[in-house]
Amino acid sequence: MAAQNGAGTKKNPARSASNSAQKGRGRGSSGKRLKRYWAILFWLTFIIVMYGLFLFNRHAITDSILIIRNERMARETAPPALVQPPPVVPLPVQQMPPPLPPAAVPVAPPAAQPPAPQEPPVAVSALPVQPPAQPAPVPAPAAALPSPAQVPAELRERALHFIQIDRSGAIFRIRVNRNLPLSNYPMTDTLRALVDGPSADESRRGLISLIPPGTRVISAAVRGGTAYINFSEDFRYNSYGVEGYFAQLRQIIYTVTEFPNVRDVQILIEGRPVDFLGEGIWVGSPIGRGF
Repeated sequence: MAAQNGAGTKKNPARSASNSAQKGRGRGSSGKRLKRYWAILFWLTFIIVMYGLFLFNRHAITDSILIIRNERMARETAPPALVQPPPVVPLPVQQMPPPLPPAAVPVAPPAAQPPAPQEPPVAVSALPVQPPAQPAPVPAPAAALPSPAQVPAELRERALHFIQIDRSGAIFRIRVNRNLPLSNYPMTDTLRALVDGPSADESRRGLISLIPPGTRVISAAVRGGTAYINFSEDFRYNSYGVEGYFAQLRQIIYTVTEFPNVRDVQILIEGRPVDFLGEGIWVGSPIGRGF
């Protein structure tokens, strides 16, 4: 019995050691799981915070991208600047020192020169008589070249769209053709002619423009079939209400889409896009003729 008890007591430490090893492994695996959970929780929190910051600053980021894009577009469409020649700087004039007075040097008297030999006289009749020289013919003056102001500029026919209102108050869009000077910026010139309003002959025909007075065309550029037209702030205020806003948009869109490479128009105000024009008229995206 004593031997058996002794043997039993020897086995107990081995069991306890194995149990402690298993507990150690369990604690180690639970520690790894806890670290893994903390890492996942950290990255989820980081992603949520960054997404929240992006949503909070979304408008600022969008405005910055649009400003950079518009500045680049304006830089590409702007006319090349004339290179001014460098100013001419006059060189300083170096003054020569006054000459020193000559030293008193004794001057020798000139030596006596022998008289020059005299030539025998020549009879006058022996000299050949030269006929009088004829005056050189005066060339006729060249024809005066015309000045640049007298040279007529080359014209190109452009289509403009104005408005006509009948007695019942109905608004109609009227297309007219006008000859404009040919230039490197035909779309900008056409829009500026449209903003200036109808001519005297077109006014006698009853044509008007509903584009707000004071509107200026700042720039015009085409990219991928879309014309980006940049107007001044006055374009946003029309005193004729909703029908006036629709009429001024139709004037712009139909005039610009007369160019074969333009499909639709994006309205910009002072270089920035706006969502609405007037009383809820959407202009935040490109607009075609079917709006």
